[in-house]
Amino acid sequence: MDTPRNTAPQPDARAEFLATVASRSQHGLRGDYSNMRDDYTVEQDYALYTPQQQDIWRRLYRRQHELLPGRACAAFASALARLDFADAIPRFDVVNEQLAVATNWQLVPVPGLLPDEVFFGHLAARRFPVTVWIRAPEEFDYIVEPDIFHDFFGHVPLLFDSRIADYLQAYGLGGLKAKRLDALKYLARLYWYTIEFGLVADPDGVRAYGAGILSSPGELRHAVESPDAQRERFDLIRVMQTRYLIDDFQKVYFVVDSFDQLFEETAPDFSLLYRALERLPELDP
Repeated sequence: MDTPRNTAPQPDARAEFLATVASRSQHGLRGDYSNMRDDYTVEQDYALYTPQQQDIWRRLYRRQHELLPGRACAAFASALARLDFADAIPRFDVVNEQLAVATNWQLVPVPGLLPDEVFFGHLAARRFPVTVWIRAPEEFDYIVEPDIFHDFFGHVPLLFDSRIADYLQAYGLGGLKAKRLDALKYLARLYWYTIEFGLVADPDGVRAYGAGILSSPGELRHAVESPDAQRERFDLIRVMQTRYLIDDFQKVYFVVDSFDQLFEETAPDFSLLYRALERLPELDP
């Protein structure tokens, strides 16, 4: 494995990133980046959450929690049951005490979107970035950027599973290498079709483990139950060949037999694989 390097950006690099993202976005940047540190982290100032925002959290949690039985994987459901954040926005410092014991991970509060190398650097150091802001009432059903509900509800429970925890660290280390090899698009597809929109074959049937599925009421039903969704057995090369949709339900989902399979199949060095992929066609989503 590669050793993670210091990826803290210089002020001019940070300003360039923010300007680039803002120029490419139709909605602008949602988070407050004014007090961001060099590693793109901020404080989770819990006192700033309003009663209305706490209510939005409770409503989002209640709606999504009711949809989980028969659709969420057993590991996610088990971890969620041990966490107590149904009634209020989670305090990261409290959760970090539990995570440190379980898998030696930590949550780091961030204002929103991050540069690739910063994101990978955090994962490589077993630090998971979680957005601090929460959606407005008019965004209850759809947001243009991941907020704290997506990041926390969708991702954090499975950080308590040692296999996913190790996979994410390996992904961060691999991301730093892929950046140097100009192969990020392939690794982005792997993240998308596993950590964001992955399915796993639980003993009781196909279930969701991807955060993009688990935090979305419509996608959760679609991914697990819809006859229109194509569910394919996980194939690493095909995953990396396949483009994905960012503004609609996915057309195809990849199913791993277990989290052990996911870790084992993505453990080898990807350098030669990237070269092979350059000669293969890209596949429509």
